[in-house]
Formats: sequence, C-alpha cells, structure tokens
Amino acid sequence: HMLTYAFDLLYAIYEEEGYDASRIPGLILSNNLYGIEIDERAGELAAFALFMKAREKYRGFFRKPVQPNICVLRNIEFPENDLAAYMDAIGRDLFTANLQTLLHQFREADNFGSLIRPAVTNVKDIRTILKTRGVGSNMFYANTHEKVLKALEQADYLSPEYHVVVTNPPYMGGKGMNGRLKVFLQENYPDVKSDLFSAFIVRNLELAVKGGQLGFMSPFVWMFISSYEKLRSLLINKKTITSLVQLEYSGFDGATVPICTFTVENTHHADFKGGYVRLSDFRGPEKQGPKTLEAINEPDCGWFYRAAASDFKKIPGSPIAYWLNKGLIDKFSEGSLLGNLLAVRGGMTTADNDRFVRLWHEVDISSVALERPEKNRKWFPYNKGGGYRKWFGNRLWVVDWECEGKAIKRTGRASVRSEELYLTEMVGWTDVTSYSQLGVRYYGTGFIFDASGPALFPNEKYGFQLILGFLGSKMASIILQALNATLHVQAGNISDLPLLELPAHDQSTLDGNVLCFVKLEKEDWDSYETSWDFTTLPLLHPEHRQPTLAATFAALRNQWRQTTLEMQRLEEKNNRIFIDAYGLQDELTPDVPLEEITLTCNPHYRYTAGKTEDEYDKLVLADTMKDFISYAVGCMFGRYSLDKLGLILANQGETVEDYRKQIPRPSFELDKDNVIPILDQDWFMDDMAGRFYRFLRLTFGETHYEENLAFIEKAIGKDIRKYFLKDFYKDHLKRYKKRPIYWLFSSPKSSFNALIYMHRYRPDTVSVVLNDYLREFRTKLMARREHLEQISISASASSAEKTRALKEIEKLKKTIDELDNYERDILYPLAAQKVEIDLDDGVKVNYKKFGKALKAGV
Repeated sequence: HMLTYAFDLLYAIYEEEGYDASRIPGLILSNNLYGIEIDERAGELAAFALFMKAREKYRGFFRKPVQPNICVLRNIEFPENDLAAYMDAIGRDLFTANLQTLLHQFREADNFGSLIRPAVTNVKDIRTILKTRGVGSNMFYANTHEKVLKALEQADYLSPEYHVVVTNPPYMGGKGMNGRLKVFLQENYPDVKSDLFSAFIVRNLELAVKGGQLGFMSPFVWMFISSYEKLRSLLINKKTITSLVQLEYSGFDGATVPICTFTVENTHHADFKGGYVRLSDFRGPEKQGPKTLEAINEPDCGWFYRAAASDFKKIPGSPIAYWLNKGLIDKFSEGSLLGNLLAVRGGMTTADNDRFVRLWHEVDISSVALERPEKNRKWFPYNKGGGYRKWFGNRLWVVDWECEGKAIKRTGRASVRSEELYLTEMVGWTDVTSYSQLGVRYYGTGFIFDASGPALFPNEKYGFQLILGFLGSKMASIILQALNATLHVQAGNISDLPLLELPAHDQSTLDGNVLCFVKLEKEDWDSYETSWDFTTLPLLHPEHRQPTLAATFAALRNQWRQTTLEMQRLEEKNNRIFIDAYGLQDELTPDVPLEEITLTCNPHYRYTAGKTEDEYDKLVLADTMKDFISYAVGCMFGRYSLDKLGLILANQGETVEDYRKQIPRPSFELDKDNVIPILDQDWFMDDMAGRFYRFLRLTFGETHYEENLAFIEKAIGKDIRKYFLKDFYKDHLKRYKKRPIYWLFSSPKSSFNALIYMHRYRPDTVSVVLNDYLREFRTKLMARREHLEQISISASASSAEKTRALKEIEKLKKTIDELDNYERDILYPLAAQKVEIDLDDGVKVNYKKFGKALKAGV
C-alpha cells in the first residue's frame, strides 16, 4: 500500500507540475527494498512526507496508472569453463578483476538481495561494448552472454543513482537468519549486523545520490538500544534526519510492535532541526494517522517536537530522544552517571533454567539459604525479574548455587557474571516492563541475580534509599524512556542515568519515604502464602477480627484502601523531590495513578484497569475468600497451623510426628494419611468440604457459622463443595504458577478426586489413594446402586421414585465403570511402582511421573 501511494502521489505531482511521468524509470523489488528514481527537480521531496501533506490536495489524481520499470533480482551462476571461454571470445582486457568479482556476486541474489554491493557500479559502457561485439549470436556463448548482461543489468539497478528511496525493510534478527546470510552481514555490514532492517537502512543510504531523500518504516529499537549505536552515529553525524513519527506499540491491527517512520536527507546539515511526532499516548491503530496529521497542522499540540542531532550527542549512547528539553539534556553533564558511582550489572544466565531454577515452594524449605550465613544450602534466592512491582517483592525463585554454583559452571554454557557481587546488598528490577515507571525493588543481602533481573549495588556513599527512591521516581522513568524507549531496561540504561545531589532536607525526607515504601510493600507481599515469609492470613489477625467474617473483611478492606492511598501520597511526594531537583516543575506532575501502586491488596493494580469500584470490590472479596479457603487446605495438610505462625511441614517426606513436635496439641487436626477426597457428596467423613466446615467453625465461631458460610459462598459464586470440585484446583494452579504443592488424583471424568500434599508424599501414597479411597468409594457406590435397584422393583415405591432410581442407577453404572478403568489402567499399575520423587527435581519433573493419574495442568 505504501508503495502504491508513493507512486500515485509522485505521478500526480508530475502531472500537475507539467513533468513527464515517464521519468520514473526504475524500481527494485528484492528483500522488500524499494528504490524510486524521479526527476531532479522533485529530488528534495521524500515520498512519505509528500503523501502525508498532499493526499487531500491530490486525491483526484490518485489511482492513475503508472508503469515503472521493474527488476527482480535473480540468482546468476557461471560454470567456470563457460565464463573463461566467453571472456576469451570477448577479449580479456574488458574483464577487470572488479568486473569478474561482480559477475559472481549474484550467486545468492535470492538470499542477499539488494544488500549486494556491486563491485562495479558504472556498467552502461560495458553493456554497450558487449552488445557491439556480436558474441551473443554465437550459440556456444549465447547463454553465458545473456547471464552476463543480466548481471550487469542487476548491478545497474543496485547503483547509487536514486533521488528518492521509500522502503519498509525486512525485520529479522540473527536468530531468524540462515547461516550464509548471517556470515554475509558480518563480513559486509559489521556495524549493523544485528538485524536485517538496519543493514538495509545503510544500503539504502548508499543507493541514494548525495542530497537524495529517503523514507523508512522500521522498528524504533534503533533509536535507543546500544547495539544500534553505530547506526545512530551514521545518521546523526553524516546524514540528516528530517522527520520521524514514533508510533504507539498498538499502532497496527493484530500486532504489538515498536514501529517508527522517518525521512532522511542523504547529506549532513549539522544544525537542522527535524520534525518529530510522538504517538505513545495514543493507543490503537485508528489514532495513529489522524494524530500525525494533527501534529503536522498544529505543531503546538503537545506531541510534535523539533530537535537537532547535535542535542542527541550530549546523551550517553546518543539515543534519538527528541522530546527532551534542553534543561534535562544538560543534566547529563551536570550530574554524575549512576554507572560511575556504583556497580550496575546484568545478571547470570544458567543456560538451563529447567535444571537450575525453581520456584521456592517446590523444594525443601530447609535447603533454601534464606539468610546469607547458610552457605551450605543448595538453593539460594534468585532475582529473576517477574511482573511489574515496585519497592519490594517478586521473591519467588531460587537457583542451585550449591558449592558456589559448581553444577552450573560445569555445563560450560552458563554465563556467570559479576559473581563477586552475589549475596551482597542489592537493588534490582525487571528488565521487561510495559508500565510508565520502572519496577525497581529492594532485595537486601542474600540474593543472586538473573539476566532478567539486573541489579545495582549501593555503597557507603550512595545508599539504597537514594538509589531506590530515584529509580522508583517518575523522573528516572522519564529519562529512561529517552535512553531506551523499548520494553527492555538494561543495565547499561540504568548506568547512564544522571544522578543529582539532593539538598540535605530532601535527602532526609527521601530516606524516610523509601523505608516506608519497603515496609508497606513487604507487609503486603508477606500477606499471601506465595511469600516464604508468610505467617498467617490478615483475615485471622486479631487487629482485624470482628464478630462476623463479613465485618472482618470490611475492616480489612478499609485498611487496604488506606494503605494504598498512603502509598500513593508518599510516591507522589517522592516524585516531587526529584522533579524539583531536575527543574521540570513546569513539564511534569508528581501524580501516580492508582494502578501503579503495586500492592496486591490494591485492586486497581491487581486486576485489569477500567473497572468500577463495585467491580473491584467484588473481585477483592472473591479472591480474599479463596485465599482463606487455600489457607484452610494448608492447615488440613499441616503446611500451616492455627497454633503457630509460618510454615510447619515444608520438607520432603515430613510426617504427622514431625508436625506433633512443633504442635503437640493442635486446635485443628491435620489429615493423618495425606489424602483428602473431593467428591460430589459427603461419601467420606474426612472429605475436603467437611474439613472446611470444621475449619470455619473453629476460626470464626459457631454463633455466626451459617452467616459466614453464606458470605463465603456468595463471594465465590457457588457452594463450597462445588467450588472444591470444580474450581479449587484451577485456582491453586494459578496461585502457584502451574507448579502446585497440592496434587489432585482425578479419574478421567472427575468422578473421583483426592488431593495430596507433595511435601508429605511417600512411595506408598498412591496405594493409600487406591485402597483407602478409590476402592472404598466404589464399594459405597455399589451399595448405593443395590439400594436403588431394590427401590426400582419395590411394590411400595411410587412411579416417580422408580424413575429417579433407574436414572441414578444408570449414572452410577457409568461412574463405577470409570473407576474400574481408572484403577485397572492407571492407578493400580502406578501403586505397584512405588514411585519415588525428589523435590529438588521440581514439580514439572515429578508431576509427570504420575501421568494420567493426576489432573492435567502442569
């Protein structure tokens, strides 16, 4: 479409201005490179800019026929003897070394396309000579003659003679390239070899004449990422960027891609200020075109900018940060770059995370070095990035660092960077973010860090409060967007942030604020059982307890609101400190939207934005009740206890005796055989629903039991038994990121279900499921069927009773058949194997050992 528009427009301009439209002689189509040569008088007009400015004026001229010359690059290869004989017939004096090189350059034209740089560019005289020699009529040389002429024709099209080049080059990184293409780029385009589009930008500049105009559409990563710094240097120091439109990520239907369009003049004007349009605030493809035209027509709109390349050179790495004002650009020289003040590092790459990285809840808690002195442990806390969260949190993973990473290092494929900084105090962040602010967090000591979780390391002069407060501010994010407007924030970007010294009063305020951030975020993180420092549910804290569960939740929900608003107030105060320090009071506000207050108890952050308060309240209520149910299940298995805070049984193979050592007289008994059935009726005294009813009575009393149960069931949208049967395990898989700690034995149609706790698993656990539960359940179903059969033939039973009995008999028959097949084909053979598991192998490996016996989902 872009090419068609360009031709239509150029044709229209030619016609209106009285030019000869036949003066558009050439078009190259190869690897998406399009070059258009037009009359010298129109040479200063770039096709993109022409179309944007003139599409309305020249609408009546569009869609008129244009007949450009087209050259499709084709592979050309000469058998050596044939070409030698041909050169002898023509005369060797014509075939210079460069010309012979040229004739062999098109062997892989379909692979290298227009990236080929002909060894000879002025071939018109050579073609004329060849045609006059008359060799082409000789049948022995005719085929070779045609190939030579074709090679010269293709070289002519690839010569630097174009006044206007319009292109949407192919986007392909090194992983997508074939071996020959990758080598070709390394040898011919070493400065821009990381992606095809950047190589094509360089090639297009070569195809255009001096002063020629070029228009591109490409990923905008070249504007910021360090690997494209040499391309930026070329465009800034030797060419002139005349205009650029940076689209929003959702600028195209069906794709989320970082795209820009820009025009370049193929010469250097040092002080020229190009026009730039920034569409990052306008989501959706339907807004990109209109907002661009609006910016062109109304430069004061707020998203149109003028910038000179000389300003870009003042910023480390020379990013195309056209929207920064001069005052902020000057801060790069006034302040000290973070990388010059303290260590900023990218983290480790294990090369095999499936082997070396676990979620902390998968392994024995006793094998995790949660404190630095525990160097004899196997697993160490690991900052692996994670979702957007600020100040504290994302403490989910552990890495095998036994004997200082001996197993990882032994692979020979891992990249163990900055090992001397492991386990020291650090501030880390997630390298991928889609939010306006950086998800930076305090980790303290005892952590190792991953490539996806880079880190920087406070020192005696620059403590974590200053570093964390600055990086978590809007000011730092504004500068980061200039250094790297992509979704990846790398260690080098953080290193290039300019840090200004704060007045003593502001520094003192900042220190207090940051300590509050960390405290409130830690309390929130530890309120959920996915934290290794989780102790008990906030619902069960004495400070929140009210006569009913509904009143308790209301009190807790009110506290959560107050905490969220307090965090918002403090974050805005933190932003104001740095906005004032950097002199951007007239351009930035300190406001922080609620969805960026990263407390799990804050529904605006926890759930999709744009809901009503009532919708948020319902979601929080439902999930809080599900948290309560999940904690109850943990108490049933002995992972937690109402009588002691924190984890109780969390090591492989722990038993009831281990539990009794910690809780001699429990107020709520754990399940003794580590198997709890989940069925559609109360077939067992100790089934999941029955145990939960007892837990609710114990925790919130008998007086309001019915009211509390109704409150829970209304919140989750169904009765407890149905929730356990239909939804509990799906929620558990989600809560534990598809690495569940409770495993569900389930028959194919889920007529039989029994939950176990993997940390208490023993090789005879499957036999317990089989003998004490599956077979017992089947016996009860058969007894029920016999009873119904008596009803179906009883003279005293009514017709309706008999009909109901017969329907249930048929259903029971199918269920019993299902259980028989489940036992025969799956559970009995598995029980005989006495499967062993090793928690160090992780859930993914161990879960597979049980095949179809367990519910799918891991």
